[in-house]
Amino acid sequence: MLILITYDVATSSKNGTRRLRKVAKKCQDYGRRVQNSVFECIVDATELTKLKKELNDLIDEEVDSLRIYRLGNNYQNKVEHIGAKESFDIEGPLIF
Repeated sequence: MLILITYDVATSSKNGTRRLRKVAKKCQDYGRRVQNSVFECIVDATELTKLKKELNDLIDEEVDSLRIYRLGNNYQNKVEHIGAKESFDIEGPLIF
């Protein structure tokens, strides 16, 4: 299934900056950055559960925000791209 992860990590402290880097790195382990603080990830139910736990362990729920949108398996008709950044096939090969 395709999920969209967005986050807002408070960076007013050194720990916040460190958390931000760790959250971004963890999201990169599962998917691809499409905008600042926005990742598209193809995961199954087990991976989603694991990812949610890992991200929850990284953030500070008092000051940070994490949102996960489940777009499902038929996401091709649910995602539309307009603008400067080139769109890509998330399930395609990662050749640059």
